[in-house]
Amino acid sequence: MEVRDRVVVVTGAASGIGRALARRFAEAGAAAVVVADRDASGAERVAAEIGGAAAPTDVTREPEIVALIERTEAEHGPIDLFCSNAGILAVGGPEVPDDAWRRIIDVNVMAHVWAARHLVPRMLERGGGYLLNTASAAGLLSQIGSAPYTVTKHAAVAFAEWLAITHGDRGLKVSVLCPQAVDTPMIGGTASGGVAGVDGVLSPEAVAEAALDGLAAERFLILPHPEVAEYLRRKADDPERWLAGMRRLQARFLGEP
Repeated sequence: MEVRDRVVVVTGAASGIGRALARRFAEAGAAAVVVADRDASGAERVAAEIGGAAAPTDVTREPEIVALIERTEAEHGPIDLFCSNAGILAVGGPEVPDDAWRRIIDVNVMAHVWAARHLVPRMLERGGGYLLNTASAAGLLSQIGSAPYTVTKHAAVAFAEWLAITHGDRGLKVSVLCPQAVDTPMIGGTASGGVAGVDGVLSPEAVAEAALDGLAAERFLILPHPEVAEYLRRKADDPERWLAGMRRLQARFLGEP
C-alpha cells in the first residue's frame, strides 16, 4: 500500500511510535491522518503539528472505537489504513493482579479485536483495506520479566495471522509491527533499553520508517530490528535450544549466576 491520498487512523498517537507513525503518514501525503489517543491534549498537539484531526479515544472501550470509526468515515471518507498501535506494559508473572491483566488484555488485544469487528466488514464490502497492528518482538519471541506483555503480544500476532488467513483473499491486507526496544517511555528511560535492547534501541522515527517500507511491500511481519527474523528461525528450528538461550539471557540481565 502507498499511503499517499489514503485515509489513515492511528491509535496511541499522542506519543512514541504512534506519534511517529502519524507524522510519517502525513509526510507521505495521506489524505487525512486521524490522531487517536486517550490523552486528548496530546492528540490535539500532534494533530496540529501534522495538519491532521484529533480524536480522543480510550481503546479499552469498544463504543469509543466504534465512534472513532464512524466519525472518521463521516468526516474524511472510508478508512484505508487503521493502525491499532496503542499498547501498555505490565511487569511480573502470574502474581500480577487480575485488574492489571484485564487492562493489558483490553489495550494490547481487545482493542485490535474491536477495531476489526467493526471495520473489517466495511473494508470487505468495499473491496479491501489495510490493518497495521503494533505488536512487538515479544509477540514472536518472549519478554523476560513480563508474562502479561508476552501473552498479550503473542495474542495480537495470532489475531493478525487469523485475519490475514481468513480474509486475505478478499482484499484485506494485514501487517504486524514487531520491534524490540524503542526509545519511548515504555523502556523506562533506560538508554540501553534493558533486555529488549540487546540489539540496540531504535528511535520511534526509525520504526515508523520501517513501517512505511513494510506497508509499501505489504509484508505481514514488519521487523524494524532485522535480527528478530533470525531469532524466530532459531526458535522454530530448535525450541529447546532457544529456551535454554533465553534462560541464559535472563540470567545475564538479572545478574543471576
